[in-house]
Amino acid sequence: MWIAAYALVVAAFLASVTRYYHPPFGFTTFIEFPASAHSYEIPAVQNAPHFDNPASPGYDGMFYAQLAVDPLLRDPAIDRALDNPPYRARRILFSWTAYALGLGRPEWILRAYAIQNVMAWLLFAWLLIRWMPPSTPRAFVLWTGTLLSPGMLASVRLALPDAPSALLVACALAVAERSSTSLRAGPLMAASAIVGLAGLGRETSLLAAAFLVKFVRRDWRSWLLVATCGLVCLLPLALWVDYLRSIYRADALTNPGQVTTPLSGLIWKLGAIRQELSRAPFSWPTTISVLAVLGFFAQAAWILREIARPGERLPWALAGAAYVLLGLAAHAVVWEGSPGAFTRVLLPLTVAANVLLATRPRASWAIIVTANLSAIPAMIMFGS
Repeated sequence: MWIAAYALVVAAFLASVTRYYHPPFGFTTFIEFPASAHSYEIPAVQNAPHFDNPASPGYDGMFYAQLAVDPLLRDPAIDRALDNPPYRARRILFSWTAYALGLGRPEWILRAYAIQNVMAWLLFAWLLIRWMPPSTPRAFVLWTGTLLSPGMLASVRLALPDAPSALLVACALAVAERSSTSLRAGPLMAASAIVGLAGLGRETSLLAAAFLVKFVRRDWRSWLLVATCGLVCLLPLALWVDYLRSIYRADALTNPGQVTTPLSGLIWKLGAIRQELSRAPFSWPTTISVLAVLGFFAQAAWILREIARPGERLPWALAGAAYVLLGLAAHAVVWEGSPGAFTRVLLPLTVAANVLLATRPRASWAIIVTANLSAIPAMIMFGS
């Protein structure tokens, strides 16, 4: 019965995905190229068949899709096509994968870039069974809540690197769990290398390296191994940023200011929700904002409980704690919107909290439901 329920969720997701197919442009509707900015696209993209949405102002996926067509930034036109070239170019991994899947042909690259988030979702569905097997109602709610969370579905809908990066983080922590009871260099180095790759997709993925704290011992060998693993995490992004510095000089390290004074962004969001409730208390945007923020509080509370729990701390708890801190320090620009970019930025927190809830059979249904209730309006909005 539970296997059938899992299969039904996958079928419902794929059925919703088909709504975005637009012949003859395939799933390039996901990328959100605006018709008004067609003249700003790089020539290779302009000449490749793709969907330009006349009703859309565009979104970030259009920048990464164009990077996929020119993944080494050799065409000077790429700077005019991106809103912040050094910042966008740092998140290059899934532009590279789209280039490889598209065999270097612009039309195929755009189609590959548009669909790879769907592929990542399916891989996530398979990987999460490791912690949430189809056997109980609790596992089903946690598995479904993770896959249909606003951050996950927004990443698919807008062709963004958040879900694939979170998938790599989950893979890294799955590998790290092999060393949960002993200090084994092989799995730790492999997990660190995967985190390093994830950092090329989204630099905040490097926060997952906090799992290494679990393996610090009182002997110098453990410190040396953990330090080496930390360098492995940082190395891929450091090498790529060094390449970008050869193009953009000091601007390669530009930061759009997404981290600010702790709690200021969250307090702003709570004030914005209060205003939304006074204007339109029953609208879907307001509802999903309220439920997503409640979900953040529930997920953060469970992570902090895991950190405070006596005994051995799991890698997921340490990684999740790093994302709790990121959420508390996130700028208002990350929180604004309905529900807001924070659901994507903190997607590894959602995964971490649900994995940890799955490991605790006595976790209350109240915390499980609160942490995942925003999946319902998110799926409705995705499928509508």
